Amino acid sequence: MTHVSQRYAALVTAGELKPDPEQAAAAQQLDRLQQELEQPTPKAGLMDRLLGRKAPPPPRGIYMWGGVGRGKSMLMDLFHDNLQIAAKRRAHFHEFMLDVHARLREERKKEGGDPILPVAAQIARECRVLSFDEMVVNNSADAMIMSRLFTALIVDEGVTVVTTSNRAPAELYKNGLNREHFLPFIALVQDRLDVLALNGPVDYRLERMRGVGTWHVPVGPESTAKVREAFFRLTDFEPEDSAHVPSAELDVGGGRMLHVPKSLKGVGVFSFKRLCAEARGAADYLAIARNYHTVIVVAIPQLGAERRNETARFITLIDALYEHKVKLIATADAEPDALYDTSSGGDDEGRFMFDRTVSRLLEMQSQDYLALGHGED
Repeated sequence: MTHVSQRYAALVTAGELKPDPEQAAAAQQLDRLQQELEQPTPKAGLMDRLLGRKAPPPPRGIYMWGGVGRGKSMLMDLFHDNLQIAAKRRAHFHEFMLDVHARLREERKKEGGDPILPVAAQIARECRVLSFDEMVVNNSADAMIMSRLFTALIVDEGVTVVTTSNRAPAELYKNGLNREHFLPFIALVQDRLDVLALNGPVDYRLERMRGVGTWHVPVGPESTAKVREAFFRLTDFEPEDSAHVPSAELDVGGGRMLHVPKSLKGVGVFSFKRLCAEARGAADYLAIARNYHTVIVVAIPQLGAERRNETARFITLIDALYEHKVKLIATADAEPDALYDTSSGGDDEGRFMFDRTVSRLLEMQSQDYLALGHGED
């Protein structure tokens, strides 16, 4: 039997990881949890039931949070892969919540009370351990049910939860609509899970980006292949399973949702047409910037006076991404300093406004910018 800390130590010895005290401490905590979960599940005997004694609580879960590329997903994968029990499930958080909403729809078709309780019971029958990658709450539909759902799973059904996130528990769904309904979930996490911060000195995701590039011209198969490679490097998703990359519905406020075709581990993929050719404003772009540490935009065309509206939206988009220190990876018809088409003339004001965007696009390709944490000033 192999434990998480043994696997982690082997990776350090092999030079695949650099020594990191916070990662090593997290590996020890995951070891403790692995050993507890692999013990036979205690059951209440006849006398316990007669005396009304409850079964002991499940092992405490773990909530690992920290900046991009600090090894959270790697540690969780080591835990899940080494855990020697059958009743376990690893899922991206968006994928899990889509499954929950589908189950809730089916339950609502039946006559009965709160559909959350039977759905929690279904999930608990399928697994004792839920491992989530990249817990992020970006829509009110999820936020409204999470407190009741996870209370039922953890407190009532005895499911152990292990999760990663880029945010501390208290920062989840920050400034979200009706956040007061979400606050009991934060209290539940802090009460029932061990919260571990991982903000070590090595950004492994940045190292993976070396040699891939962030701005690819012209639009076409070669550039598409480059951003595709970047996506899979950043998310650890198997390229051969690309058809199953999860999507998401992002709450952009005002009851509006934005479909994100590919959404995984804080990386969102969008087409320029979806972001800038449709009627969108600053609120949409701020929602994207707050919820994704890396944004991939494909097929950015030549901009200028003939695409006045699209150009104005693109400027607003870049402002939002820049202010939140979001990494931008793109395919485009031209390099940033040639992206604004001046051949038609007569639009000096538009060109002047775009110069700042060019400056930001160039800075966003620098190693200094790429090394900044999401949202870091």
